[in-house]
Amino acid sequence: MTESLAVVTGGTRGIGLALSRRLVHLGHRVIAFYGSDRAAAEKAEAEAPERLTALRVDVSDPEQVATAARRIVDEHGAPAVLVNNAGVNRDRPFLELTDEDWRRVLDTNLSGPFWLTRALAPAMLAAGGGNVVNIGATTGIRVRVDGANYSASKAGLLQLTKCMALELAPTIRVNCLIPGMIDTEELRVRWRLDDPERMAMTLDEIPSRRMGTTDDIADALEFIVGPGGSYLNGQKLIIDGGQFMW
Repeated sequence: MTESLAVVTGGTRGIGLALSRRLVHLGHRVIAFYGSDRAAAEKAEAEAPERLTALRVDVSDPEQVATAARRIVDEHGAPAVLVNNAGVNRDRPFLELTDEDWRRVLDTNLSGPFWLTRALAPAMLAAGGGNVVNIGATTGIRVRVDGANYSASKAGLLQLTKCMALELAPTIRVNCLIPGMIDTEELRVRWRLDDPERMAMTLDEIPSRRMGTTDDIADALEFIVGPGGSYLNGQKLIIDGGQFMW
């Protein structure tokens, strides 16, 4: 029996690492893309020897993406699950955004999922199907100050999800998983949540009265790619404790 394969971009830290761990737990062999943090990649590999392999790929570079996709298919076959999780922020006021700020964020957050899915989907179709899960953001629906590039990239990802779901159905299901305020080191730093006052203000906006955990997002991924989500296609699933209720 051929081993089931999953690919997770940005899969060695934060939410991405939790998704990689869950897919390993579900019986997949995971190839986790990472950008530059080799120490985190090695630590992730050490957690699941023989089950998780870290692969350095800059998803904003179409040539690197194409090369990685060919290698994956040639060496392992078609993935059953593809999670487009890698993302980057470069927040600045709109009038101060540089061309590089714009390109880097759009290429990573929007073009990366396009390039990788386009490269892997033919093999997935030929193998009889699979799941693509794009990791979105609440700012793709409700914008924020200093995030024009990020919000645009995540709004585009929502529409890309629907287009891919429409054209790859019924063999491949494509959905978008949208985390709310998830308790990661990156989020705590960006939103200064180690300040009790700022944390209290944040919790006041969440009806569930707690921050989300990376396991909450992994639970949602497990539902989407599992038999319980078999009729879910082209949808956005928001895991936010009721903060936005869109």
